[in-house]
Amino acid sequence: MFSHQPNFAVTILFSFCFLLTSNNAMRTYPNSAKIDKFKRFAEAPDYRNEANCALLASNSSTLACDPLLVRVAMTLDFEYLRGTIAAVHSILRHTSCPENIFFHFIASDSNPLGHCHLQNIVSSTFPSLKFRIYVFREILVKNLISSSIREALDNPLNYARTYIADMFEPCVSRVIYLDSDVIIVDDIQKLWNISSNGSKTISAPEYCHANFTRYFSNEFWSDPKLSKVFWGKKPCYFNTGVMVMDLESWRQKKYRRKIEEWMMIQRTRRIYELGSLPPFLLVFGGEIDGIDHRWNQHGLGGNNLVGNCRSLHPGPVSLLHWSGKGKPWARLAAGTPCPLDHVWVPYDLYRTRADNHCQG
Repeated sequence: MFSHQPNFAVTILFSFCFLLTSNNAMRTYPNSAKIDKFKRFAEAPDYRNEANCALLASNSSTLACDPLLVRVAMTLDFEYLRGTIAAVHSILRHTSCPENIFFHFIASDSNPLGHCHLQNIVSSTFPSLKFRIYVFREILVKNLISSSIREALDNPLNYARTYIADMFEPCVSRVIYLDSDVIIVDDIQKLWNISSNGSKTISAPEYCHANFTRYFSNEFWSDPKLSKVFWGKKPCYFNTGVMVMDLESWRQKKYRRKIEEWMMIQRTRRIYELGSLPPFLLVFGGEIDGIDHRWNQHGLGGNNLVGNCRSLHPGPVSLLHWSGKGKPWARLAAGTPCPLDHVWVPYDLYRTRADNHCQG
């Protein structure tokens, strides 16, 4: 069982927390008052394992590589931090073995909160959480990103999922990658177990009814040297915000390089408009293990230009995903929530200053 001590896996951050500086001018950084509000997250309940959960290594030096861990990768971004905290809370609340989950958080080296501050926020909100924060160097993608149809999609941290196989320890062979705008209302171990026998590098829900051609430009489809990437395949759309990734396969097949090659083509040819998604479709379209749609009820944030309200797709629901422009915390704060935004509220741990005053 855990004690409420600082997490061993994040101590590495303290050696360079004050050495990291921004090398990217793509952001407008918030003022100190806006940053300060992120100190106001309530502490989550102390979720504990059920009796039948697997026993992990007791030695902290070997725990990070324990094969019994369920591994979740997420980004920590200033604008989406409230969403990430809610997503983590939903995972812990609905799983039978919360102590067997390890969170691999990724933060940009230009993060305005500072990495020590992020570590303090996470550890104070979830004192028993197993986690580590990894630093994503934006210089890796600074010269590869092309402008897309929505400014938020150009955030370099959106591209971090391409690099996690290099950032994470070599012993990390598989991980569930989740966007910050999701809520899980089922046991995440089911998702981990469903895809554990997959033969492909990525497992994710596929949507073969979607018009796949619209994700790429006419120039792409008219050039056989480019479009031949899909010859002999039956590519379907999949959302990169919910993926189970085989990192061993990723490393062996050098998928980072393949994605970067498409991004370099995009810089000169403009073959797509949607940021970090199309390179994944180009590399993995027609080559993924499809899993049940219940694990990504996506599109709840509307489309990429208008955050209009959406309803759930038919069928069971294990994960709700507010992909698109509209985010539940933003719409709730503005007093214009969609009906499904209220499903997100029970997992929100953010507290206003008035709430803190009332709590003493």
